[in-house]
Amino acid sequence: MKLFSRLTLLVTSMLAVLLLSPAALAGWHTALANAHLLGAGDFRKFGFLVYTARLYTPADHLDDSTPFALELTYHRSIKGDALVDASINEIKRIQGSAVSAEQLQRWREQMQQSFVDVEEGSRLTGVFLPGQGAQFYVGDQLKSEIKDLTYAKAFFAIWLDPRSRDPDLRAQLLGTSKN
Repeated sequence: MKLFSRLTLLVTSMLAVLLLSPAALAGWHTALANAHLLGAGDFRKFGFLVYTARLYTPADHLDDSTPFALELTYHRSIKGDALVDASINEIKRIQGSAVSAEQLQRWREQMQQSFVDVEEGSRLTGVFLPGQGAQFYVGDQLKSEIKDLTYAKAFFAIWLDPRSRDPDLRAQLLGTSKN
């Protein structure tokens, strides 16, 4: 019995060291060393604050070769399936016929693995990695990695494309807002 107790203590101690190490606590920051806040803003729907968005990058501006992290801190409870539906609808609206029904279905399945139910204070972060795809974090925990650059570009276009539903939020995120 003593051996079992010692093994349990050893395994527990090792897990604690791993979970509390700087690498485990760093979350998406490890993917984007030297990232700084480029811009931030709030998204409202029907006057209600839904989330605060923050865009981090190691560069001074964005282009296709710039990695970035888009962090959303929610102020409302929303089901993960509703986040998926809203994302798919926005991708369809922005991309139009450039995206096939088969692609949308694959992307829906990937989103369902990446997105969780959120409540006030929940933080979801998507990281765009040029030439690779995207990583998605819940808090500081990596939830999924998707190696599909077309998906990554279409997903982040929801906020960053000139056809974004909220051009003021886009300008705030890109640091070009006149406000």
